[in-house]
Amino acid sequence: MARSGSVTYLLGTRFHKMAFVEFGNPAAPAVVCVHGLTRNGRDFDTLAEALEDRFHVICPDLPGRGKSDWLPEAMSYQPPSYVAALSHLFAMLNKPVALVGTSLGGICGMMLAAAPGTPITRLVLNDIGPHIPAASLLRIRDYMAGSPERFPSLAALEAHLRLIHAPFGKLSPSEWAHLARFSARQVLDQTGQGSFTMHYDPKIIEPMRATVPLDVDTWPIWGFINMPRLVIRGAESDLLLPETYDRMLSTGAEGYIVPDAGHAPALMDYASMGRVKAFLLEG
Repeated sequence: MARSGSVTYLLGTRFHKMAFVEFGNPAAPAVVCVHGLTRNGRDFDTLAEALEDRFHVICPDLPGRGKSDWLPEAMSYQPPSYVAALSHLFAMLNKPVALVGTSLGGICGMMLAAAPGTPITRLVLNDIGPHIPAASLLRIRDYMAGSPERFPSLAALEAHLRLIHAPFGKLSPSEWAHLARFSARQVLDQTGQGSFTMHYDPKIIEPMRATVPLDVDTWPIWGFINMPRLVIRGAESDLLLPETYDRMLSTGAEGYIVPDAGHAPALMDYASMGRVKAFLLEG
């Protein structure tokens, strides 16, 4: 069962709160699960429930998402800020951790795993690697910019998620409903009429709008990551390309391909969750 918590972190000259949910015995080995760009920690509920018998699983909402504080400056919504917040979470846990990172969460995971003295002992990267093609970044920017600001109902928001996140894979109706429930924030207009919006600060897109997307190459960072690594790729992904995946495996990482998924697999199916759990139990 999920338990709510938070950690306070310093960014610039101001303290902020980063919310999280946790599962399992706090005395067990820790697994931190970090979500993608527009998502939140509740994406990992199903995976966390599959791991909680052996692990202490912590799933944060990155700054500006879910129940975490929004940042005052739009240009703060970049990986170094998220890494700063996660480092405070690591300090609070004060024990070795395995990290599961989806997309943006995996970028943060690579940055943290490459740092000398990192507490990360095992790294799972879900459809992310050291090379990100500009075309995929442009696609993400465009769907974010084109998303409606308000939805008249939770069902309308769920329909939107089913469309833009179809590459998550073959999710059941209950799984889509779960994602919609935690992706929604209810708002009231001046007349008291309710509607729904996505549960993140709209300013998180501003850093992407401020630049022309270019290919991202972080292979030098990858070279500093020495712990065991599992790389998961959606078979139809346009972000983790086959040649990037193959190169990552050539450096000693383990690999797993999720069929019928693109960017990024939801990690809600039994096969994917079983592969992740088996890898974590190797430690």
